[in-house]
Amino acid sequence: MMKFFQNLGRSLMLPVAVLPAAAILMGIGYWIDPTGWGEGNVIAAFLIKAGSSIIDNMSILFAVGVALGMSKDKDGSAALSGLVAFLVITTLLSEGTVGMLLSTDAVNPAFGKIENQFIGIISGLIAAAMYNRFSHVQLPDALAFFSGKRLVPIMTAATMLIASALLFFVWPIIFTGLVNFGEGISKLGAVGAGLYGFFNRLLIPTGLHHALNSVFWFDVAGIDDIKKFWASEGVKGITGRYQAGFFPIMMFGLPAAALAMYHTAKTKRKKQAASLMLAAGFASFFTGVTEPLEFAFMFLAPALYVVHAALTGLSLFVAATFQWTAGFGFSAGFVDYFLSLRIPIANLPFMLLVQGLGFAVLYYVLFRFLIVKFDLKTPGREDDEDIVEGEEGDATGNRFTNMAAKIYEGLGGDANVTAVDHCTTRLRLEVKDMDAVDQAKIKGTGVPGINIVGPQSIQVIVGTNVQFVYDEIKKIRK
Repeated sequence: MMKFFQNLGRSLMLPVAVLPAAAILMGIGYWIDPTGWGEGNVIAAFLIKAGSSIIDNMSILFAVGVALGMSKDKDGSAALSGLVAFLVITTLLSEGTVGMLLSTDAVNPAFGKIENQFIGIISGLIAAAMYNRFSHVQLPDALAFFSGKRLVPIMTAATMLIASALLFFVWPIIFTGLVNFGEGISKLGAVGAGLYGFFNRLLIPTGLHHALNSVFWFDVAGIDDIKKFWASEGVKGITGRYQAGFFPIMMFGLPAAALAMYHTAKTKRKKQAASLMLAAGFASFFTGVTEPLEFAFMFLAPALYVVHAALTGLSLFVAATFQWTAGFGFSAGFVDYFLSLRIPIANLPFMLLVQGLGFAVLYYVLFRFLIVKFDLKTPGREDDEDIVEGEEGDATGNRFTNMAAKIYEGLGGDANVTAVDHCTTRLRLEVKDMDAVDQAKIKGTGVPGINIVGPQSIQVIVGTNVQFVYDEIKKIRK
């Protein structure tokens, strides 16, 4: 099960890598026009819409990324099938379609929130499963055009019909249950704020946090925390309690966690970890968009994510207990914090900075200790691989072509190799007969090592240039 989540986490790295840039674009646009959100400034509108085109469609990116990453061949038809899966289920369970099926306009509000990360991940997993199962199926001659990879999107669409039928009944129950749960904990004062913060983060991987947020931030149960804060209505020190505790986490805690993950990354992976952690950490601090950072480790190290959720709950509890309040219109980053200082109902907002510094230390110490103590597979530590620095050079040159040819020959060629895949630094191969593998010939190419992991499974450790060797082997295979 842990291996499954680690593979899922790696699959999400491709779409997650683009999110920080989108978040920063939106943050700058919101900074330029904080009240009109682009209505009063064309540059702000351009930046906000450019960023939101990615952030708002994160579920689609996840569907495509998971389908591609979890498929055995990392083939484009798997990614296409992920998109097909997502489009089928979100169209069938949209408010308009459900209203038509039920012949009513009174549709459960759950169907208005069907385009979420949970649905995206489910779509990607189903598409990958269909690819792994049907990509090599041969149909009768009359249907031969639809054989193999062309069959995958068709089978994916058919499977999503069944998934949609199940979720038609299950989804409203889940959504409504969360709303009722939120209304219940809202009566518990500061403790309720803490519980809300904990479950808010815990539900981020599924996108179901939106149901919980609607209770506290909007007018589902009469709290309407965001609107009342910015209108400076309500009770000073109380209004804003469901927002304030997020500032220490997003501006200080998560960036500190990013620093801890960078410091604990393997030496040969620090540059790669630094690029992701720096961009994601800055996006969290400046804009309050945390998904790029959270999705970078939530599936690779789920236990660490639970710790993050607990710390978020603690932050909201502390802020609510001392009645330190600030609010946001976009998210709990520096932009919204700075703007909320001028709102009269904000109460001792500068204390949130003090709290944030404390949580930065807490996050850094806890994350670093837990990562090292339990060898958690955060970015830069996946698979405990022996990373080596490869030579820099032209990826299209003869170096990788020659290396790939010798490795493939050492593996036994087409007569022995049944499957080829790769991860961050390793070729992952399946062979018919391990005795036919010439390890000396493979090692003669200069690779750092070979790892036999099963009777027919072997890994060749190449280094960070493994993709180029893999591409050349794919050209060689018949």
